[in-house]
Amino acid sequence: MQGRVEWREGSKAIGINSRGQELEFDWNDGPSPMQVTLQMVGMCSMVDVVEGLKQRSFSEVWVDLDSERAEEKPRSFTAISMVYNVRGDVPQKLVERIVQKSHEKYCSVSNTFNEKVEFSWTVKIHPESDA
Repeated sequence: MQGRVEWREGSKAIGINSRGQELEFDWNDGPSPMQVTLQMVGMCSMVDVVEGLKQRSFSEVWVDLDSERAEEKPRSFTAISMVYNVRGDVPQKLVERIVQKSHEKYCSVSNTFNEKVEFSWTVKIHPESDA
């Protein structure tokens, strides 16, 4: 995997992957690098949930994220808590197993962090009738 980040002006930059696809960043007026990192932890694991439920009936999946960071520089994450929300007719235990496996084995982003980061998570199932 290769990539590149290019500063444009002020606090603006772009990230470019090896296929030439770009993401725009603005570390003052947009998400900071740490905010993007936190969101990518959620995104990576959410992909595992969506893929794990593809044979089931569901309409929405979202992950609420909260984090704590060290007071001293480099202000690394010390804890990340995640609430996985699934709207649909899916068994809670199934989603819990998928999330557990995601953090144990499949989510490359969360597994990139060292053991100093405490991960916690819960699952909430929302019936379609609550939509």
